Order: sequence, then C-alpha cells, then structure tokens
Amino acid sequence: MPDLITHTKQDESRQGEAYAPFVNDPVSYGKKFYIESYGCAMNFSDSEIVASILQENGFGATRNYAEADLILINTCSIREKAEQTVRKRLNDLRTIKEDKPGALIGVLGCMAERLKSKLLEEEKLVDLVVGPDAYRTLPGLIEEANDGQKAVNVLLSREETYADISPVRLNSNGINAFVSIMRGCNNMCSFCVVPFTRGRERSRDADSIVKECQDLFNQGFREVTLLGQNVDSYYWNTGVNGEIVVTFAQLLERVAQVSPLLRVRFSTSHPKDITDDVLHTMARYENICKYIHLPVQSGSTRILQLMNRTYTREWYLAKVDRIKAIMPDCSLSSDIIAGFCTETEEDHQDTLSIMEYSGYDYSYMFFYSERPGTLAARRYQDDIPEDVKKRRLDEIINMQRKLSHESNLKDLGKTFKVLIEGDSKKSDADWMGRTSQYKVVVFPKAGHALNKGDYAMVTIDDCTGGTLLGKIVQ
Repeated sequence: MPDLITHTKQDESRQGEAYAPFVNDPVSYGKKFYIESYGCAMNFSDSEIVASILQENGFGATRNYAEADLILINTCSIREKAEQTVRKRLNDLRTIKEDKPGALIGVLGCMAERLKSKLLEEEKLVDLVVGPDAYRTLPGLIEEANDGQKAVNVLLSREETYADISPVRLNSNGINAFVSIMRGCNNMCSFCVVPFTRGRERSRDADSIVKECQDLFNQGFREVTLLGQNVDSYYWNTGVNGEIVVTFAQLLERVAQVSPLLRVRFSTSHPKDITDDVLHTMARYENICKYIHLPVQSGSTRILQLMNRTYTREWYLAKVDRIKAIMPDCSLSSDIIAGFCTETEEDHQDTLSIMEYSGYDYSYMFFYSERPGTLAARRYQDDIPEDVKKRRLDEIINMQRKLSHESNLKDLGKTFKVLIEGDSKKSDADWMGRTSQYKVVVFPKAGHALNKGDYAMVTIDDCTGGTLLGKIVQ
C-alpha cells in the first residue's frame, strides 16, 4: 500500500494533539476518507490500521476534509482538555454536512467507548462510534450509518491485536515507524481511563512483530518503536504442545537481530515491570536505543499509593540506579502529574527532588484532571485548587527545563552516532537527526554525501534548551 502523510502539532502534554490530513492516493477509489488523530502514539498506530482497513474496502485518502465522504476523529480521553479539543473539532466539522449532506462523521478510540451515547444521541455530533477493538467492523458500520441507523461498536476484546493487518504508514518520513506489540492494560492506576477504554492486556504474536519490523527495514525504514501501554509485561506463547514463550527482553533481542542498521526503541515501560533482562539486552545490542521512558507520576510515596502505582519513591530511585549501573549512557524521560488529590507542598517537593535525582532529559507534564469512571473519581475528592495545580506545574516545567539544559551541556565535546531523519526545520542546508538517547541533533550538510536514513558521527559543539548542534566527524 502507498504511504500517506499526516501533520502533527505538539502541545504541552503527553504526546500532543495531532492533525492528520492525507495525501491523495494515486489509486482510484469510489469514496474518500479523512482522519485526524489525537493523543498518544497508540492512537497514531491505530489510525494506520484503520487506514489499511478502509483502503481494502474501497476508500481512498484525501488531504481535504471538505471533499471526504467519511471523516474520522481518533480520540483521546487522558485529560479533560483533550476531550474538549475533540468536541470543538466535531462541532466545527458538522458544518460540512450543510455542503455535503451524505458525508459521515465518526469517532474512534478512547472517547468513542466512554461517550458513545452523548456523542450519538444527546449532542448528535457523529454518525458512527467505533471503539479501539472494533475497527474490523468499520465497513459494516459505515453501511449502517449510510442507511440512517445508529452505528456503534465499542465492545472490548480479549483477543484482538490486529496482528494480520499491514498498517498504512501515516505521518511517515520513511525512516521511523511505530509497531504495536500489545493492546490494553492490566494496571489499574487510579487516575487512568485506559483499562476501561482499551480493555485487558493481550500480547501480539511475536513472529508477526518480527516480520513487520523486517518488512519495514526492507522498505528503507531505519528505526522502529515497539508500542504498548506497558511493554515490559509483553508475554506471548504459541499455545500449542511444547509452547514457546517469548518475554519482552527476548522480543527486543529478536527485533534487534533484524539488522544492526535498524534502531529499536520502545514505549512505555512501567517501573514495576522493567527487568534486568531487558536492561542487559539493551546494553548488549548497540542498535537498541539507550533511552527509557519511565513514568514516575509523583515523587511522594503517599501519593503513589493513592495513585495505585504499586511502587514507592525508594523503589523507583533504586530502579533508576539500576538502569544507570547497567547503562551509564542511558537517557530517561517521565510522565508527571501535578496536584493529584490531597497533594501537599511536601509531596510536591518530593516530586521536584525525584526529578532532580533521576536527571530526566524530557518529561510529559500536566496537572491532574479528574476522569469520570476512574478509581480516583470514585474514591477521592479533587481538592487541589486549580491555581495551586498550575503553580506546581510551572515549577515542575521549570525544573525540567533546567535538567534538559544541564543534560545538553554535558554532551558538549562528545561524538554521537546520529540517524538522519530529514532536513532541519529551520534550514534545508542542515540535517536533523537523533542520537540513541533520543536527543535532536542539527548539523550542516555541506561537504558530506549523506542521505536521509544514513548514520553520521557528529561532534557536539553547541546546544539550545532542546537541541544539540554539531558537525560531522570525517
């Protein structure tokens, strides 16, 4: 299938919001579809599966939503702001009905499961609602909606992994790709809606994952990110006599063995589940990137217990120490929530201090937003005033800026292997790429016969708050 293109826009929170208009497909199709994705990397990966299903069923892609017969919004429920953004977008899109009465508007993903009745019946914003495990039924639901019926399928599955579907690569630079290895989550963090919107954990067939990564490499991709709500709990067996069990560490090794030229990343790790086997596998293979996203959420043991994170402050710090002992050059990033229920100033100071100890290179930071249906919404009062939440979040952001800048200063004079992803945003005379530690590097092209997808050895001689600047070493 041809590659399609999306555009993304980062915001201040987890993974940002994304707009995803498509390039016109050269193949002639009877109808056209348009899709936008919001939220985490899993949503972007799901949109690639949806695009594949639609193309197999006679829908071609369009960049212009005004000419689309089908408009889909892949949604996020992680924060109230994300839902508000989607609602506003749906209201804006309803005006298309005036010019094109036959057009259908649908909602996919986490909001679909949570707000199906409101979106369809009370607010009449959409024509169809499809949950994360029901994308195979989309063609049938489209027919139902065309006949004027309420088209809904938000049933969760204990088996669905979409392992047999070859995703259409969206927002693709031809170098980096997401590969989903599991779906759902068994962790019941009290603030999180994911177990209710994406269902229970199930792992994808390891052979299909390795094959997808091999196919991507053969197509010219040079980096894959293995995706799951909690990749470290990946566990797959053949289910036949003489079962072969594959753990995440073993899967990581198998993907790394596709080629030494294929970089391997993964997200997200739960601190309670990442094992020494994973860390030693990372250390053993140069092409497994030395970068771990290790969400802490809070630095206070008391708050962590209320969040049902199942680890203490001391346990988390010991895990950070273990990572650094096995891989001294490993970069860390995190998720942090300011102003969770009952959080005191002392709890907040614990968060700032755990950030400083861990030395995060990046963080996704936001203040607590109560989500209906979660354990926290049922058990605890959202009792921290918004102005206090915002002030604490500002302090967390300032701490992260300080840590990121200090980390970049430590890289001055060092030489890194950089995977070239494309032109710099500011100048096509410069390349932009990333280190194994996921840091962005910008360096001049002049005098070097390199292409996108090549590796370059770059010595860092300057930096900004978020970017390393350097020159290629001959």
